Amino acid sequence: MHESAPPRRLLIVDPCDDCHQLIPVLRAAGWDVDSSTLESAIGRSCDVGLIRLMPYHFDHPELVKELITRSHTEWIAVLTPDDLRREKIGDFVCEWFFDFHTLPFDVARMQVTLGRAFGMARLRSQGSTYVSGQEHEMLGESRPIRELRRLLSKLAPTESPVLIRGESGTGKELIARTLHMQSHRRHKPFVAINCGAIPEHLMHAELFGYEQGAFEGATERKIGQIEAADGGTLFLDDIGDLPMDLQANLLRFLQERHIERIGGGEPIPVDIRVLAATHVDLEAAIRKKRFREDLYYRLNVLQVGTAPLRERHGDLALLANHFAHFYSQETGRRARNFSQDALIAMGKHDWPGNVRELANRVRRGLVLAEGRQIEASDLGLMGEDEAVTSMGTLDDYKSRAERQALCDVLTRHSDNLSVAAKVLGVSRPTFYRLLHKHQIR
Repeated sequence: MHESAPPRRLLIVDPCDDCHQLIPVLRAAGWDVDSSTLESAIGRSCDVGLIRLMPYHFDHPELVKELITRSHTEWIAVLTPDDLRREKIGDFVCEWFFDFHTLPFDVARMQVTLGRAFGMARLRSQGSTYVSGQEHEMLGESRPIRELRRLLSKLAPTESPVLIRGESGTGKELIARTLHMQSHRRHKPFVAINCGAIPEHLMHAELFGYEQGAFEGATERKIGQIEAADGGTLFLDDIGDLPMDLQANLLRFLQERHIERIGGGEPIPVDIRVLAATHVDLEAAIRKKRFREDLYYRLNVLQVGTAPLRERHGDLALLANHFAHFYSQETGRRARNFSQDALIAMGKHDWPGNVRELANRVRRGLVLAEGRQIEASDLGLMGEDEAVTSMGTLDDYKSRAERQALCDVLTRHSDNLSVAAKVLGVSRPTFYRLLHKHQIR
Protein backbone atom coordinates (compact mmCIF):
# COMPACT_ATOMS: atom_id res chain seq x y z
CA MET A 1 0.00 0.00 0.00
CA HIS A 2 1.46 3.36 -1.04
CA GLU A 3 1.74 6.10 1.54
CA SER A 4 -0.46 9.03 0.56
CA ALA A 5 1.23 12.34 -0.29
CA PRO A 6 1.20 14.99 2.43
CA PRO A 7 -1.52 17.64 2.01
CA ARG A 8 -0.66 20.87 0.25
CA ARG A 9 -1.03 23.75 2.68
CA LEU A 10 -2.92 26.81 1.46
CA LEU A 11 -3.32 29.95 3.57
CA ILE A 12 -6.00 32.45 2.56
CA VAL A 13 -5.40 35.90 4.02
CA ASP A 14 -8.36 38.20 4.72
CA PRO A 15 -10.81 35.93 2.82
CA CYS A 16 -13.98 37.31 1.22
CA ASP A 17 -17.31 35.52 0.64
CA ASP A 18 -16.09 34.22 -2.73
CA CYS A 19 -13.02 32.78 -1.01
CA HIS A 20 -15.16 30.99 1.58
CA GLN A 21 -17.22 29.43 -1.21
CA LEU A 22 -14.00 28.25 -2.89
CA ILE A 23 -12.61 26.53 0.22
CA PRO A 24 -14.74 23.31 0.07
CA VAL A 25 -13.77 22.81 -3.59
CA LEU A 26 -10.07 23.15 -2.79
CA ARG A 27 -10.29 20.82 0.18
CA ALA A 28 -11.98 18.22 -2.00
CA ALA A 29 -9.02 18.58 -4.38
CA GLY A 30 -6.55 17.75 -1.62
CA TRP A 31 -5.62 21.17 -0.25
CA ASP A 32 -5.28 21.74 3.49
CA VAL A 33 -6.90 25.19 3.63
CA ASP A 34 -6.68 27.65 6.49
CA SER A 35 -7.53 31.33 6.75
CA SER A 36 -6.05 34.22 8.67
CA THR A 37 -5.88 37.99 8.97
CA LEU A 38 -2.87 39.77 7.49
CA GLU A 39 -1.42 40.64 10.90
CA SER A 40 -1.54 37.08 12.22
CA ALA A 41 -0.40 35.53 8.91
CA ILE A 42 3.13 36.91 9.19
CA GLY A 43 5.38 34.11 10.38
CA ARG A 44 2.93 31.29 9.56
CA SER A 45 4.06 28.45 7.34
CA CYS A 46 2.27 27.49 4.12
CA ASP A 47 3.00 26.06 0.68
CA VAL A 48 0.94 28.62 -1.23
CA GLY A 49 -0.76 31.81 -0.12
CA LEU A 50 -3.86 33.62 -1.34
CA ILE A 51 -4.51 37.27 -0.40
CA ARG A 52 -7.81 39.03 -0.98
CA LEU A 53 -6.46 42.51 -1.64
CA MET A 54 -8.58 45.32 -0.21
CA PRO A 55 -8.12 49.12 -0.01
CA TYR A 56 -6.54 48.55 3.41
CA HIS A 57 -3.71 46.58 1.79
CA PHE A 58 -3.17 49.20 -0.90
CA ASP A 59 -2.86 51.87 1.80
CA HIS A 60 -0.34 49.75 3.77
CA PRO A 61 1.65 47.82 1.15
CA GLU A 62 4.60 47.43 3.51
CA LEU A 63 2.63 44.84 5.51
CA VAL A 64 1.95 42.79 2.40
CA LYS A 65 5.60 43.04 1.35
CA GLU A 66 6.74 41.91 4.79
CA LEU A 67 4.45 38.88 4.66
CA ILE A 68 5.69 37.85 1.21
CA THR A 69 9.35 38.46 2.05
CA ARG A 70 9.31 36.53 5.32
CA SER A 71 7.37 33.53 4.01
CA HIS A 72 9.70 32.71 1.06
CA THR A 73 6.82 31.06 -0.81
CA GLU A 74 4.52 31.93 -3.70
CA TRP A 75 1.51 34.23 -3.23
CA ILE A 76 -1.54 34.81 -5.44
CA ALA A 77 -3.47 38.08 -5.35
CA VAL A 78 -7.28 38.13 -5.49
CA LEU A 79 -8.88 41.44 -6.44
CA THR A 80 -11.67 42.97 -8.52
CA PRO A 81 -11.22 44.13 -12.12
CA ASP A 82 -11.74 47.72 -10.94
CA ASP A 83 -8.93 47.35 -8.39
CA LEU A 84 -6.60 46.15 -11.12
CA ARG A 85 -7.28 49.29 -13.15
CA ARG A 86 -6.32 51.60 -10.29
CA GLU A 87 -3.09 53.56 -10.66
CA LYS A 88 0.05 51.58 -9.70
CA ILE A 89 -1.97 48.59 -8.41
CA GLY A 90 -1.12 46.51 -11.48
CA ASP A 91 2.60 47.24 -11.02
CA PHE A 92 2.37 46.33 -7.33
CA VAL A 93 0.67 43.00 -8.09
CA CYS A 94 3.10 42.06 -10.87
CA GLU A 95 6.09 43.01 -8.71
CA TRP A 96 5.20 41.08 -5.57
CA PHE A 97 2.86 38.23 -6.51
CA PHE A 98 3.33 34.97 -8.38
CA ASP A 99 0.01 35.50 -10.16
CA PHE A 100 -3.40 37.14 -9.66
CA HIS A 101 -7.11 36.29 -10.10
CA THR A 102 -10.00 38.66 -10.53
CA LEU A 103 -13.42 38.03 -9.03
CA PRO A 104 -15.60 36.12 -9.56
CA PHE A 105 -13.38 33.02 -9.48
CA ASP A 106 -12.80 30.78 -12.47
CA VAL A 107 -12.39 27.66 -10.30
CA ALA A 108 -10.65 25.55 -12.96
CA ARG A 109 -8.14 28.30 -13.72
CA MET A 110 -7.58 28.89 -10.00
CA GLN A 111 -6.73 25.21 -9.45
CA VAL A 112 -4.22 25.31 -12.30
CA THR A 113 -2.59 28.45 -10.87
CA LEU A 114 -2.41 26.94 -7.38
CA GLY A 115 -0.74 23.84 -8.81
CA ARG A 116 1.87 25.94 -10.64
CA ALA A 117 2.52 28.04 -7.54
CA PHE A 118 2.90 24.90 -5.42
CA GLY A 119 5.44 23.47 -7.87
CA MET A 120 7.40 26.72 -7.96
CA ALA A 121 7.41 26.95 -4.15
CA ARG A 122 8.80 23.42 -3.88
CA LEU A 123 11.49 24.13 -6.48
CA ARG A 124 12.48 27.27 -4.62
CA SER A 125 12.71 25.48 -1.26
CA GLN A 126 14.82 22.68 -2.76
CA GLY A 127 16.95 24.70 -5.12
CA SER A 128 17.86 27.77 -3.11
CA THR A 129 19.33 28.01 0.33
CA TYR A 130 18.79 31.29 2.11
CA VAL A 131 20.49 31.76 5.45
CA SER A 132 19.34 34.81 7.37
CA GLY A 133 21.57 36.32 10.00
CA GLN A 134 24.36 33.76 9.55
CA GLU A 135 27.14 35.91 8.09
CA HIS A 136 29.79 33.31 8.93
CA GLU A 137 27.95 30.50 7.17
CA MET A 138 29.94 28.78 4.40
CA LEU A 139 27.31 28.20 1.72
CA GLY A 140 27.74 25.46 -0.86
CA GLU A 141 27.70 21.71 -1.35
CA SER A 142 30.57 21.36 -3.83
CA ARG A 143 33.54 19.19 -2.93
CA PRO A 144 35.92 22.17 -2.26
CA ILE A 145 33.43 23.73 0.17
CA ARG A 146 32.70 20.46 1.98
CA GLU A 147 36.44 19.89 2.42
CA LEU A 148 36.93 23.49 3.52
CA ARG A 149 34.25 23.16 6.22
CA ARG A 150 35.89 20.00 7.52
CA LEU A 151 39.30 21.69 7.62
CA LEU A 152 38.00 24.79 9.41
CA SER A 153 36.34 22.65 12.09
CA LYS A 154 39.78 21.17 12.83
CA LEU A 155 41.70 24.46 12.78
CA ALA A 156 39.20 26.63 14.67
CA PRO A 157 39.81 25.26 18.20
CA THR A 158 43.58 25.79 17.97
CA GLU A 159 45.48 28.95 18.90
CA SER A 160 47.91 28.80 15.98
CA PRO A 161 48.08 31.57 13.35
CA VAL A 162 46.42 30.72 10.03
CA LEU A 163 47.39 32.02 6.59
CA ILE A 164 44.40 32.11 4.21
CA ARG A 165 45.31 32.09 0.52
CA GLY A 166 43.16 32.52 -2.55
CA GLU A 167 42.05 34.78 -5.38
CA SER A 168 40.32 38.09 -4.70
CA GLY A 169 36.62 37.70 -3.97
CA THR A 170 36.75 34.07 -2.79
CA GLY A 171 35.65 34.88 0.77
CA LYS A 172 38.88 34.96 2.76
CA GLU A 173 37.39 37.23 5.43
CA LEU A 174 34.38 34.91 5.66
CA ILE A 175 36.79 32.05 6.39
CA ALA A 176 38.49 34.13 9.08
CA ARG A 177 35.12 34.91 10.69
CA THR A 178 34.21 31.22 10.56
CA LEU A 179 37.45 30.30 12.36
CA HIS A 180 36.67 32.95 14.99
CA MET A 181 33.03 31.92 15.45
CA GLN A 182 33.98 28.25 15.89
CA SER A 183 36.77 29.01 18.40
CA HIS A 184 36.61 29.56 22.14
CA ARG A 185 37.23 33.26 21.41
CA ARG A 186 33.83 33.61 19.68
CA HIS A 187 32.44 35.88 22.43
CA LYS A 188 35.44 38.23 22.20
CA PRO A 189 36.16 40.84 19.51
CA PHE A 190 36.82 40.01 15.87
CA VAL A 191 38.81 42.90 14.38
CA ALA A 192 39.53 42.98 10.65
CA ILE A 193 41.98 45.40 9.04
CA ASN A 194 42.82 45.67 5.34
CA CYS A 195 46.53 46.28 5.09
CA GLY A 196 46.20 47.54 1.54
CA ALA A 197 43.40 50.04 2.17
CA ILE A 198 45.03 52.24 4.83
CA PRO A 199 47.65 54.85 3.84
CA GLU A 200 51.15 53.77 4.83
CA HIS A 201 51.77 56.83 7.06
CA LEU A 202 48.65 55.98 9.11
CA MET A 203 49.14 52.22 9.35
CA HIS A 204 51.39 52.23 12.42
CA ALA A 205 48.93 54.32 14.43
CA GLU A 206 46.04 52.17 13.18
CA LEU A 207 47.68 48.95 14.34
CA PHE A 208 49.38 50.04 17.56
CA GLY A 209 47.52 53.20 18.63
CA TYR A 210 49.01 56.33 20.18
CA GLU A 211 49.02 58.41 23.37
CA GLN A 212 47.61 61.90 23.71
CA GLY A 213 50.19 64.44 22.53
CA ALA A 214 52.32 61.83 20.74
CA PHE A 215 52.30 64.01 17.63
CA GLU A 216 50.53 67.07 16.28
CA GLY A 217 46.81 66.36 16.09
CA ALA A 218 46.88 63.58 18.71
CA THR A 219 44.39 65.31 21.01
CA GLU A 220 43.41 62.12 22.83
CA ARG A 221 44.56 58.54 23.31
CA LYS A 222 43.69 56.11 20.49
CA ILE A 223 43.52 52.35 21.00
CA GLY A 224 45.06 50.48 18.07
CA GLN A 225 43.44 47.56 16.26
CA ILE A 226 45.75 45.00 17.87
CA GLU A 227 44.84 46.18 21.36
CA ALA A 228 41.14 46.44 20.43
CA ALA A 229 41.19 42.73 19.55
CA ASP A 230 42.51 41.71 23.00
CA GLY A 231 41.03 38.35 23.96
CA GLY A 232 39.71 37.77 20.45
CA THR A 233 40.93 37.51 16.87
CA LEU A 234 42.82 39.94 14.64
CA PHE A 235 42.39 39.41 10.90
CA LEU A 236 45.01 41.04 8.65
CA ASP A 237 43.70 41.04 5.09
CA ASP A 238 46.08 41.62 2.17
CA ILE A 239 49.05 41.04 4.49
CA GLY A 240 51.37 41.18 1.47
CA ASP A 241 50.71 44.93 1.23
CA LEU A 242 52.04 45.64 4.74
CA PRO A 243 55.08 47.99 4.59
CA MET A 244 58.46 46.45 5.52
CA ASP A 245 58.98 48.54 8.68
CA LEU A 246 55.55 47.53 9.98
CA GLN A 247 56.32 43.91 9.15
CA ALA A 248 59.18 44.17 11.63
CA ASN A 249 56.89 45.68 14.29
CA LEU A 250 54.27 42.98 13.73
CA LEU A 251 56.93 40.27 13.98
CA ARG A 252 58.14 41.74 17.29
CA PHE A 253 54.59 41.67 18.65
CA LEU A 254 54.09 38.04 17.58
CA GLN A 255 57.31 37.11 19.38
CA GLU A 256 56.84 39.15 22.57
CA ARG A 257 53.01 39.38 22.76
CA HIS A 258 52.97 42.99 23.86
CA ILE A 259 52.75 46.36 22.10
CA GLU A 260 53.70 49.97 22.77
CA ARG A 261 51.48 52.83 21.66
CA ILE A 262 53.14 55.69 19.78
CA GLY A 263 54.34 58.14 22.41
CA GLY A 264 54.04 55.56 25.18
CA GLY A 265 56.85 53.79 27.01
CA GLU A 266 54.99 51.02 28.82
CA PRO A 267 54.56 47.61 27.20
CA ILE A 268 50.91 46.53 26.99
CA PRO A 269 50.27 42.76 26.97
CA VAL A 270 47.75 41.65 24.36
CA ASP A 271 46.25 38.17 23.99
CA ILE A 272 44.98 37.61 20.45
CA ARG A 273 44.94 35.00 17.71
CA VAL A 274 46.26 36.35 14.42
CA LEU A 275 44.76 35.31 11.08
CA ALA A 276 46.18 36.68 7.84
CA ALA A 277 45.08 36.52 4.21
CA THR A 278 46.74 37.14 0.88
CA HIS A 279 45.95 36.87 -2.81
CA VAL A 280 49.59 37.42 -3.86
CA ASP A 281 52.49 34.97 -4.01
CA LEU A 282 54.28 35.63 -0.71
CA GLU A 283 57.13 33.30 -1.63
CA ALA A 284 57.82 35.45 -4.69
CA ALA A 285 57.55 38.58 -2.55
CA ILE A 286 60.18 37.10 -0.19
CA ARG A 287 62.54 36.50 -3.11
CA LYS A 288 62.05 40.12 -4.22
CA LYS A 289 62.76 41.34 -0.65
CA ARG A 290 59.24 42.76 -0.32
CA PHE A 291 58.13 40.46 2.49
CA ARG A 292 60.05 39.23 5.53
CA GLU A 293 60.75 35.52 5.51
CA ASP A 294 60.73 35.30 9.32
CA LEU A 295 57.26 36.95 9.46
CA TYR A 296 56.04 34.56 6.75
CA TYR A 297 56.93 31.54 8.88
CA ARG A 298 55.30 33.13 11.93
CA LEU A 299 52.02 33.62 10.07
CA ASN A 300 52.09 30.44 7.98
CA VAL A 301 51.82 27.94 10.85
CA LEU A 302 48.54 26.60 9.44
CA GLN A 303 47.29 27.26 5.93
CA VAL A 304 43.88 27.37 4.24
CA GLY A 305 43.28 27.67 0.50
CA THR A 306 40.07 29.02 -1.03
CA ALA A 307 38.72 27.62 -4.30
CA PRO A 308 37.71 30.05 -7.07
CA LEU A 309 34.03 30.07 -7.97
CA ARG A 310 34.69 28.47 -11.38
CA GLU A 311 35.84 25.30 -9.57
CA ARG A 312 32.85 25.07 -7.23
CA HIS A 313 30.64 22.89 -9.43
CA GLY A 314 26.97 23.12 -8.46
CA ASP A 315 27.31 26.07 -6.04
CA LEU A 316 26.66 28.85 -8.54
CA ALA A 317 22.84 28.69 -8.61
CA LEU A 318 22.64 28.20 -4.84
CA LEU A 319 24.79 31.27 -4.15
CA ALA A 320 22.97 33.35 -6.76
CA ASN A 321 19.59 32.56 -5.16
CA HIS A 322 21.00 33.32 -1.72
CA PHE A 323 22.17 36.77 -2.85
CA ALA A 324 18.85 37.38 -4.62
CA HIS A 325 16.99 36.86 -1.33
CA PHE A 326 19.56 38.79 0.69
CA TYR A 327 19.61 41.89 -1.53
CA SER A 328 15.85 41.86 -2.12
CA GLN A 329 15.50 43.20 1.43
CA GLU A 330 17.97 46.01 0.67
CA THR A 331 16.36 47.01 -2.64
CA GLY A 332 12.80 46.63 -1.34
CA ARG A 333 11.91 44.40 -4.27
CA ARG A 334 10.53 40.89 -4.28
CA ALA A 335 13.22 38.22 -4.62
CA ARG A 336 13.29 36.96 -8.20
CA ASN A 337 14.31 33.67 -9.73
CA PHE A 338 16.73 33.49 -12.66
CA SER A 339 15.67 32.76 -16.22
CA GLN A 340 17.11 29.77 -18.06
CA ASP A 341 19.20 32.09 -20.23
CA ALA A 342 20.56 33.81 -17.12
CA LEU A 343 21.57 30.47 -15.59
CA ILE A 344 23.26 29.44 -18.84
CA ALA A 345 25.11 32.77 -19.07
CA MET A 346 26.27 32.45 -15.46
CA GLY A 347 27.48 28.91 -16.15
CA LYS A 348 29.54 30.08 -19.12
CA HIS A 349 31.06 33.08 -17.31
CA ASP A 350 34.55 32.55 -15.83
CA TRP A 351 33.92 34.74 -12.73
CA PRO A 352 37.33 36.43 -12.39
CA GLY A 353 35.95 38.36 -9.42
CA ASN A 354 34.61 35.16 -7.84
CA VAL A 355 31.84 35.28 -5.23
CA ARG A 356 32.18 39.03 -4.77
CA GLU A 357 31.52 39.54 -8.48
CA LEU A 358 28.52 37.20 -8.34
CA ALA A 359 27.04 39.12 -5.40
CA ASN A 360 27.48 42.45 -7.20
CA ARG A 361 25.95 41.17 -10.44
CA VAL A 362 22.92 39.71 -8.64
CA ARG A 363 22.48 42.98 -6.77
CA ARG A 364 22.53 44.82 -10.11
CA GLY A 365 20.10 42.29 -11.60
CA LEU A 366 17.54 42.84 -8.85
CA VAL A 367 17.57 46.58 -9.51
CA LEU A 368 17.34 46.34 -13.30
CA ALA A 369 14.95 43.38 -13.68
CA GLU A 370 11.58 44.39 -15.10
CA GLY A 371 9.92 41.00 -15.51
CA ARG A 372 9.25 38.20 -13.07
CA GLN A 373 12.74 36.78 -13.55
CA ILE A 374 16.29 38.11 -13.64
CA GLU A 375 17.59 37.90 -17.21
CA ALA A 376 21.17 37.53 -18.40
CA SER A 377 21.17 41.14 -19.63
CA ASP A 378 20.14 42.32 -16.14
CA LEU A 379 23.29 40.66 -14.79
CA GLY A 380 25.45 42.44 -17.35
CA LEU A 381 26.60 39.14 -18.83
CA MET A 382 25.37 39.86 -22.36
CA GLY A 383 25.70 42.79 -24.76
CA GLU A 384 22.62 44.64 -25.94
CA ASP A 385 22.81 42.93 -29.33
CA GLU A 386 22.71 39.54 -27.61
CA ALA A 387 20.01 40.38 -25.08
CA VAL A 388 17.34 38.58 -27.10
CA THR A 389 18.55 35.00 -27.59
CA SER A 390 17.13 32.42 -29.93
CA MET A 391 15.83 29.15 -28.60
CA GLY A 392 18.80 27.36 -30.14
CA THR A 393 19.07 24.08 -31.96
CA LEU A 394 18.28 20.67 -30.55
CA ASP A 395 22.03 20.06 -30.20
CA ASP A 396 22.28 23.24 -28.11
CA TYR A 397 19.61 21.95 -25.74
CA LYS A 398 21.32 18.57 -25.52
CA SER A 399 24.66 20.19 -24.75
CA ARG A 400 23.16 22.37 -22.01
CA ALA A 401 21.39 19.40 -20.44
CA GLU A 402 24.58 17.31 -20.62
CA ARG A 403 26.63 19.99 -18.88
CA GLN A 404 23.98 20.54 -16.22
CA ALA A 405 23.85 16.80 -15.52
CA LEU A 406 27.63 16.72 -15.06
CA CYS A 407 27.55 19.68 -12.67
CA ASP A 408 24.69 18.16 -10.68
CA VAL A 409 26.35 14.77 -10.27
CA LEU A 410 29.69 16.39 -9.33
CA THR A 411 27.94 18.33 -6.58
CA ARG A 412 26.89 15.03 -4.99
CA HIS A 413 29.71 12.65 -5.91
CA SER A 414 32.83 14.70 -6.71
CA ASP A 415 34.75 12.69 -4.08
CA ASN A 416 34.11 9.47 -6.01
CA LEU A 417 34.17 9.87 -9.79
CA SER A 418 33.48 6.18 -10.38
CA VAL A 419 30.16 6.56 -8.57
CA ALA A 420 29.46 9.81 -10.46
CA ALA A 421 29.99 8.04 -13.79
CA LYS A 422 27.79 5.12 -12.72
CA VAL A 423 24.97 7.49 -11.69
CA LEU A 424 25.01 8.99 -15.19
CA GLY A 425 25.14 5.53 -16.76
CA VAL A 426 28.46 6.06 -18.57
CA SER A 427 31.93 4.54 -18.27
CA ARG A 428 34.65 6.35 -16.39
CA PRO A 429 36.63 7.18 -19.61
CA THR A 430 33.45 8.60 -21.17
CA PHE A 431 32.85 10.61 -17.99
CA TYR A 432 36.34 12.14 -18.25
CA ARG A 433 35.79 12.85 -21.95
CA LEU A 434 32.56 14.71 -21.13
CA LEU A 435 34.31 16.75 -18.43
CA HIS A 436 36.96 17.74 -20.97
CA LYS A 437 34.34 18.48 -23.65
CA HIS A 438 32.47 20.91 -21.38
CA GLN A 439 35.68 22.33 -19.86
CA ILE A 440 34.69 21.32 -16.33
CA ARG A 441 37.77 21.15 -14.14
